[in-house]
Amino acid sequence: MKSLRTLLLVGFACVSTLGQGAITSPRDFFGFAVGDDYMLANYKQYSAYLNKIDKESDRIKVLSIGKTEEGRDQLMAVVTSPANLRNLEKYRKLATQLASGQPASAEDAKRLAVQGKTVVWIDGGLHATEVLGAQQLIESIYQLASRDDAETKRLRDDVITLFVHANPDGMDLVSDWYMRNSEKERRSMGGLPRLYEKYAGHDNNRDFYACNLAESINMNRILYTEWCPQILYNHHQTSPPGTVIFVPPFRPPYNHHVDPLAQVQTDLVGMAMHQRFVAEGKPGAVMRSAASYQTWWNGGLRTTAYFHNMVGILTEAMGSPTPGSIPYMPGRLVKTNDMPFPIEPQPWRFRQSIEYEVTANFAILDLASRQRETLLFNTWRMARNAIEKGMKDTWTDYPARVAANTGGFQGLRKPELRDAKAYVIPAFQADFPTACKFANALIKNGVQVLRAKSSFVADGKSYPAGSLVVNCAQAYRAHVLDMFEPQDYPNDFQYPGGPPIAPYDSAGYTLAYTMGVQFDRILEKFEGDFEPIAGMVLPPEGSIMQKRSLQRALVLNCSPNDAFTAVALMLKAGIEVRRHEAVPAPTASPAFYIAENADSLQLARKVAKELGLSFGEMADMPNGMPKLAAPRVALLDRYGGSMESGWTRWILERFQIPFTVIYPPDIDAGGLKDKFDTLILVSGMTFGGGPGGGGGFGVGEGIEEWTDSPLQGGGGGQGNLRNDPTIPEELRRQMGSLTPGTSYPKVKEFLEAGGRVVAIGSATGIARQLNLPVASALTETVDGKERALPRDKFYCPGSVLRMKVDTAQPAAWGITEDLDVMSDNSPAFKFLDGAEAAGLKKIAWFDTDKPLRSGWCWGQAYLKGAIAAYEAPIGKGKLYAFGPEILFRGQTHASFKFLFNVIFGG
Repeated sequence: MKSLRTLLLVGFACVSTLGQGAITSPRDFFGFAVGDDYMLANYKQYSAYLNKIDKESDRIKVLSIGKTEEGRDQLMAVVTSPANLRNLEKYRKLATQLASGQPASAEDAKRLAVQGKTVVWIDGGLHATEVLGAQQLIESIYQLASRDDAETKRLRDDVITLFVHANPDGMDLVSDWYMRNSEKERRSMGGLPRLYEKYAGHDNNRDFYACNLAESINMNRILYTEWCPQILYNHHQTSPPGTVIFVPPFRPPYNHHVDPLAQVQTDLVGMAMHQRFVAEGKPGAVMRSAASYQTWWNGGLRTTAYFHNMVGILTEAMGSPTPGSIPYMPGRLVKTNDMPFPIEPQPWRFRQSIEYEVTANFAILDLASRQRETLLFNTWRMARNAIEKGMKDTWTDYPARVAANTGGFQGLRKPELRDAKAYVIPAFQADFPTACKFANALIKNGVQVLRAKSSFVADGKSYPAGSLVVNCAQAYRAHVLDMFEPQDYPNDFQYPGGPPIAPYDSAGYTLAYTMGVQFDRILEKFEGDFEPIAGMVLPPEGSIMQKRSLQRALVLNCSPNDAFTAVALMLKAGIEVRRHEAVPAPTASPAFYIAENADSLQLARKVAKELGLSFGEMADMPNGMPKLAAPRVALLDRYGGSMESGWTRWILERFQIPFTVIYPPDIDAGGLKDKFDTLILVSGMTFGGGPGGGGGFGVGEGIEEWTDSPLQGGGGGQGNLRNDPTIPEELRRQMGSLTPGTSYPKVKEFLEAGGRVVAIGSATGIARQLNLPVASALTETVDGKERALPRDKFYCPGSVLRMKVDTAQPAAWGITEDLDVMSDNSPAFKFLDGAEAAGLKKIAWFDTDKPLRSGWCWGQAYLKGAIAAYEAPIGKGKLYAFGPEILFRGQTHASFKFLFNVIFGG
């Protein structure tokens, strides 16, 4: 299938000029109507249908925007008038010109707006068990392409609609799973065997600023580089109980960096949707306080849009091919401002939900048509606002800054409090390859990054050639600030002195912090010889200090994360690698020592070129150090899939570290030490027979997913599945839960035999079973009894905290002394009497009463002195316990080395 760019460049010469004939209906193609009870189309059928109607209609063009993680073509259907299709490249360029703020004047921008067409993105299927989103795409594409009423003709004339399937892999998995039973009434999505996105599952909607996954990369390229739509509509389910659909406006707060035009236009579009639902007699749509959704957090498919000057719409609608009902909810029957048209309890069919989804789509397209020139011009206006702010002195009035200010308004306008005009990422930092990965995350979000061709000076500081510069005078300035600056989430409580209201997903997430990027905020204008980076940033090629003799040792510093990739490759090739066993001499740094020979030199040259690593040399191989063996890593997963385990797979694969995925029955079988040296227990892997706590980030999409398919989150309910004849035996072998009676003794046996266990987040609860002298630091004593601190005293939803690291500990080699980590009410520890005698050692701790770096942490003073990470000897082995989420969503590169060090003998 041809790529989008290829088809656009040939000017859509292949668009039919024969006129519109009859388009095959979904019923005629699939053998059932979209929304029929107990019926789902899969992605293979979806793709075949789109390609068929593409040939039948001059109103639709189907394109591949790239490959998915499992290798499928990710399709986008462009639906508009035949005349617009013939001139699609013209309108695409016009949209990107306005979105980048290119026209020099408002008059020029208005002229372009008059000539342009509104571009609207409508997706579906991102969360694959929310099957309504993918199925509505079929019906909506068909109706928009086939209907010939006056309104639909106007919509095709004025609007270019990009229908994008957000998760093809998941649609095939879930639809095939649902349809596997020949008895319709027994069909269910329950018991889905694995994550519906190869690595992330539900977290595929948490990846859009980091842009790690293939699908995210594909979609971000269309959204922020190639098309720049004015409106993005992201379909989800399910709705709050007793309603049919949640539609914006959203509840507060909204992010301080977002242009207010993006916020109010999002509200405008949402209200137009509510208006159409009421006008069509479709009750049950709710808004604002009826659900948890906000416009604060960056990272979701629709939320990242706000930081790119776009309208971002999320709906959450009920609906399943298995018939259901609207339950009786007394609190949902009385009209309110946020629930203007309640719905009565009644039976509910999937087709009704499809009709609501089509109404929502047409409401957006109608507003996009009627407000075409305004939306196009306002896109330019927001881009120019960003560019102009980036060129002059501006200040952001963050809540904490305003609350702490005692100097009147002028106290908030001190020169040192100005917003940055640029950020410089110096090339001389210890892990510049990771800094380059951070820059690439920006580029994948449409941000322009510059490279210095020669040395330069900014704010009185000198920087070498090769340093990276991100100017704030660009259209996506809001996204730039949001990736470099701390988020300041306002204190938000149900009532004064009451419990906190959970934010939607993370409260703080500054990517430059969690990736450990060294950067400087530049407040004054500066000049230099800079070049825009075309494509992705590549780290400068590394060097090899090699003498004539080959009987020496290559030395590789372990500060760059990619050093562990190099070591993994060396060990795979059978090359000898050694490492310090204990703290090196004061004159030496922790490093890897690689036997120098023809094979290692050839591999070192390849690594130096591709990863930007440099190798030193020493006279002799240090034979007194232990020789590293090839890693034997077991990563625990569960039937249904763990997102944390999935992200760990992604990390290990990207760094080319070999591993084996195991399941609770593999633990119970014992003999782990015969096969593995390291066992990874991510959050949720506890020994109580359930998923454990500490893994969730607020209340988000997918409520229906978790209730219909409890095994996605682990836990019970597997007995019936074991007896289900439609489930293959190889999947049944994965079923089971960790138990204190069977699983825990096997893990203890592994430790005592010399194994290493890495426990993260809630998995650190294994310390209780091991009877280690360690306890939670976040407790208080009431009436002589110790209890966990209540939420009105301590609450830390997804935020970035800074901790102190003992860099002399082998598990922390190559890590900076002050480290930013992600925490979501994560465990924090204190040592009890006997800890020193038992050999427990602190790896990291909170050394201040203000560890919060980004987000919200109510009662953060309770963390002072608390231990964040420790190691404990168990027999011949060791437990490494990390309270914070050190591998969080594949984003926290700064803390990956904790895991890597343990795997490679730390």
